[in-house]
Amino acid sequence: MASRQIINFAPGPAKLPEEVLQKAQDELCNYNKTGVSVMELSHRSSDFTKIINNAENGLRDLLNIPQNYKVLFMQGGGNGQFSAVPLNLMNLKEGSTADYIVTGSWSAKAAKEADKYGKVNMVLPKQEDYIGIPDQCMWNLNPGASYVYYCANETIHGVEFHDIPETNGVPLVCDMSSNILSRPVDISKFGVIYAGAQKNIGCAGVTLVIIRDDLLGHAMPVCPVIFDYKIQAGNNSCYNTPPTFSIYIMGLVFKWLKAQGGAQAMAKLNQRKASMIYDLVDNSNGFYVSPVDVKSRSFMNIPIRIKNGDEHLEKIFLDEALKQDMIQLKGHRSVGGIRVSLYNAITMTETEKLAVFMTKFRNNHQ
Repeated sequence: MASRQIINFAPGPAKLPEEVLQKAQDELCNYNKTGVSVMELSHRSSDFTKIINNAENGLRDLLNIPQNYKVLFMQGGGNGQFSAVPLNLMNLKEGSTADYIVTGSWSAKAAKEADKYGKVNMVLPKQEDYIGIPDQCMWNLNPGASYVYYCANETIHGVEFHDIPETNGVPLVCDMSSNILSRPVDISKFGVIYAGAQKNIGCAGVTLVIIRDDLLGHAMPVCPVIFDYKIQAGNNSCYNTPPTFSIYIMGLVFKWLKAQGGAQAMAKLNQRKASMIYDLVDNSNGFYVSPVDVKSRSFMNIPIRIKNGDEHLEKIFLDEALKQDMIQLKGHRSVGGIRVSLYNAITMTETEKLAVFMTKFRNNHQ
């Protein structure tokens, strides 16, 4: 593992810590001397019960999750939660309305899905380009909403909330798929947090849901049973066969994160990594451009254009980066350009290598 040369800047599925991959490799065929693979363990067995409980306890420790919150391990990814959230929460108040703060493609998709199950109030005016987050004094929040929804970090557009929105008592729902455990967060300010694992805390297949107890038991009659938060909570996320291997990997990542110093240590590291790239961009005399407002810049996903969108030069950049064993730097197809994803598993050394490459490329092509 230590000999791997590829630097994977993928936005998701993303890089996993090498120590986690090594541990999984060592236990792949014979987990804990059971004689079988983790992928073969029964989800009803005592061995897997320890795995899922250890994963939950690791997460609770890392995020200081209060006891009045349940932790669920679900399937369906973020798109599944676009449906599960309104199916479970839209009926919390009369009128079946919800506020959606749309700051990028993912929150826009979530709002579109929620519109199937109730009335969606768009907190912000429709934006032509997602380049920032308007000040909260400009928001149109509905005090009668069942919940307020937002995406903490938009991976495609590189827009990140650096403060938690104030909702005046209305339950706050957050998609933290791409920045969970990249920094500390006060769980008590949220009603629901969910996160697909494959960007920052594990491999594809499992989606975390952290939900306050009082929000359980309000699902619509049409809610599929596997998306019913109360049923999943009552069955320790094992109402149906859960994604056992993905939960196992997530548990290993939590152990790795704790060994690194937890969310506080990750916050310092991630800020250093992001600042290195943003400083390089801002001091390039316009060769590199970040389209996002400075106060809303993501520490996880940095979209970059070269000479304000020179597609030919951007292709050369990607080709030359590939020759340097740096992969997955192409921007999302909807926005183009370059995208640098700096999740927890990306090291400072890897970030420095990218910065050196970007500097040399600018010197050779400006």
